[in-house]
Amino acid sequence: MKTLIVIDMQNDFIDGALGTAEAVAIVPNVKKKVSEYLSSGGTVIYTRDTHTEDYLSTQEGKNLPVVHCVKGTPGWEIADRVYADGCQVVDKPSFGSTELPGVLAGIPNLESIELVGLCTDICVISNAMILKAAFPEIPMTVDSSCCAGVTPESHENALKAMAVCQIKIA
Repeated sequence: MKTLIVIDMQNDFIDGALGTAEAVAIVPNVKKKVSEYLSSGGTVIYTRDTHTEDYLSTQEGKNLPVVHCVKGTPGWEIADRVYADGCQVVDKPSFGSTELPGVLAGIPNLESIELVGLCTDICVISNAMILKAAFPEIPMTVDSSCCAGVTPESHENALKAMAVCQIKIA
């Protein structure tokens, strides 16, 4: 089964508290990619960065003091523009999800993993590395046209780092 992981395509990362023009620009590409997977019988799983009201007192909040993706707020929601009803959502309290490999392990005949989303240089690379370690023999791709980083330069650096770790960059 071909599986698409849509990383943190949430309102706060697109055009909210931590939004960027680059994030807004990839929305149509991500929407198209989700549609292609679903129409061809693939699986689509979303991750959702999830924080609580005490975010600023956490280690991440002290290093990135911008309140974002607080559970239950509009910024926490996956953007309607890219969300497909009925797809699984995995909430994660940090950059990478330690739950995600278990979710993928339950997919019968997992044949490939593709990642798209935000931010290339933080959450996409974190989840790609976790999944590559869990599934070293499953081909993995990151579609660069469906990702955006904190900056264009850090996006490119993350893509290069993933390529070195045998993750195909499309």
